[in-house]
Amino acid sequence: MAIEVFNRYENKYLMDSKAFYNIYNDLMKYMEPDEHNKDDKFYTISNLYYDTEHHSLIRTSLAKPKYREKLRIRSYGVPSSEDKVYLELKKKVFGLVNKRRTPLRLSEAYDFVQTGHAPTYRNGMNKQVIDEIEYFLSRYELQPMVYLTYDRIALFCKGNRDLRITFDTNIRSRRHDLTLEAGTYGEQLMERGQWLMEVKAEKTIPVWLSKMLSEHQMYRTSFSKYGNEYKKSIRNASVIERERIVL
Repeated sequence: MAIEVFNRYENKYLMDSKAFYNIYNDLMKYMEPDEHNKDDKFYTISNLYYDTEHHSLIRTSLAKPKYREKLRIRSYGVPSSEDKVYLELKKKVFGLVNKRRTPLRLSEAYDFVQTGHAPTYRNGMNKQVIDEIEYFLSRYELQPMVYLTYDRIALFCKGNRDLRITFDTNIRSRRHDLTLEAGTYGEQLMERGQWLMEVKAEKTIPVWLSKMLSEHQMYRTSFSKYGNEYKKSIRNASVIERERIVL
């Protein structure tokens, strides 16, 4: 059964392909690939983020308050309306990431967010998470705002599944065709060959990893995929408006 409640710290690092391969090879002494990454294959994660008409959730998040929250539907690959997806409520409180999710059919997830009414409970759903999301939806009028997808390699620490490291690349987004079943196309969010590494741990990271990050000159950065997409969309809108004025 997939884990549905996460409480962990997440540190992020940006790098190019050369740096990725260097640290990836060293990490393999201590870690092993996720079952979806066997034979050096990527797996694709797709997300549909919801926000208010005036982007209040992401604008609040970018202001970096002590408490922030987001809602998204996540799928692995391209789902059909009856395929399983995850409706996720992600919070960050004083640096600790709390992610709560429940599996639903894609059609159920769409209806839930659109109407604010939870689907009929059945085995396999997480009732507590559904109740929390229903309360969250009662506080906001949400609409699908942006689609984000990327290719991922994930590693777990041997003997310590609480430590997970992911590498995301080919991050792309769109603000039209806002459905998960429309496919994984979109505009590149970063330059090709760029990677986002996330170190996810419930407690402090082990000494060997701290030394490795130092040896590879890896320094933490603040990078939100949705946040950076939003800032990029604002820049693009500003350019279009200036061109309109000139014309």
